[in-house]
Amino acid sequence: MSEPTVVTPGATGPTVVTCGADMLAEAVAGQAVGVERVDWRPPMPGTEADLAAVATDPRRPDANRRAVEAVLGVTATLVDVAPASEVLGLEPGQFLHAGPPIGWDRASGPLRGALMGGAALEGLVADPEDAVALFESGSSVSLEPCHHRSAVGPMAGVVTPSMWMWVLEDGTTGRRTYCSLNEGLGKVLRYGAYGPEVLARLRWMGEVLGPLLQASTRAVVAESGPVDVTGILTQMLQMGDEAHNRNRAGTLMLLRDLAPAMVASGADAGFDGSDVAQALRFVGGNDHFFLNLAMPACKLALDAGRDIPGSTMVVAMARNGTDFGIQVSGTGDEWFTGPAQVAEGLFLGDYGPDDANADIGDSAITETAGIGGFAMATAPAIVRLVGGSVPDALATTRRMHEITLAENPRWSVPVLEFQGTPTGIDVSKVCRTGILPQINTGMAGRVAGVGQVGAGLVTPPAEIFPQSLAALAARTPGAGA
Repeated sequence: MSEPTVVTPGATGPTVVTCGADMLAEAVAGQAVGVERVDWRPPMPGTEADLAAVATDPRRPDANRRAVEAVLGVTATLVDVAPASEVLGLEPGQFLHAGPPIGWDRASGPLRGALMGGAALEGLVADPEDAVALFESGSSVSLEPCHHRSAVGPMAGVVTPSMWMWVLEDGTTGRRTYCSLNEGLGKVLRYGAYGPEVLARLRWMGEVLGPLLQASTRAVVAESGPVDVTGILTQMLQMGDEAHNRNRAGTLMLLRDLAPAMVASGADAGFDGSDVAQALRFVGGNDHFFLNLAMPACKLALDAGRDIPGSTMVVAMARNGTDFGIQVSGTGDEWFTGPAQVAEGLFLGDYGPDDANADIGDSAITETAGIGGFAMATAPAIVRLVGGSVPDALATTRRMHEITLAENPRWSVPVLEFQGTPTGIDVSKVCRTGILPQINTGMAGRVAGVGQVGAGLVTPPAEIFPQSLAALAARTPGAGA
């Protein structure tokens, strides 16, 4: 939204400020009078009173300043790789998933498929199809959001006790976040596929890739200190990655840091040369591998901005394939949810819109932190994957500045004169402008077992922002008195 024109005394002629329909502007311009067109729209319907309450909350300016400073002050480093049973305390029958809380009865197809595959991976059932009865009974299994255990999961985001997790840490506070290892694209568990090839790949990741990455990461940490993941994000954003749907530069930089240690420590960890070569080929051939480090890095930063009374900053956006939920700094752990939308974009093979499930995954944590769709301008190559144009990418990043509190000086966009990425989504700005956060996303098949069907662009359901604004207004000093 552009700034309104200020009429200066003594100016040579009047300028008329217009908004809305162009009819008035064109009529005035036709009379040789200067016109300043302002892109303005009314606030979201029904938010006027809550906007007024939040705008006059005396805590808000300082609360948002503190929230932004906390987020920007975090440096995420890779310190370890370990099974979820060890670092998250998961026990047999406990499953984590992406998005806000949900039960099996409302779970989408890809989430059900991932849970079925996860149950087979853990040996709870012999055949993934047998897991349906297990989850329907609910007697020996439990579902919980990844976010509730300081973790994030891409797409279905299912985490089971035997899966290996990246462990990221902020050296200043010691706070940690976690994410599973990336399986690649296509028929993979996170997209809801659970066939024999999916389970075989996951078992190899558990028996070879995870332990090898643990040995190499620990060797690097012992020799030269933790791997600076925030620093890699800084570099990859200047190399054409937006760190959500494009992680090519980030993956290669991670491989640069870990590959020598993988070769050197492989034998000590009990692996031969062919195991190391297979692991290196798997990581190097999967351009999305770094996504599973970018996500916990973003969560680590945003968690630092949580629980500040009066702050209107969004600290999490996540989807479970049925619901889209957000959490806000000033409202604690409360989820504000609405129906997840189906993305618009490009489809693989013969798949079409009818094959796609609604939006799913914790990966929108990247947009929440100011990259991904918010940094589209830095990754023009991504528009071919998600179905847009280069001008669209530039316009998207500029538009996201209108709903955010700050810019991140670490993460800059060369084509925009190294302007920092828009950071800290402000609920009140979203409600006031009607501009919704832009998210780059993959698309999972709506039927369990299918896997990935495409990639595209999506926004949250608009109603969750007025919900959270109302909750903030109810918490303002004197509210309800």
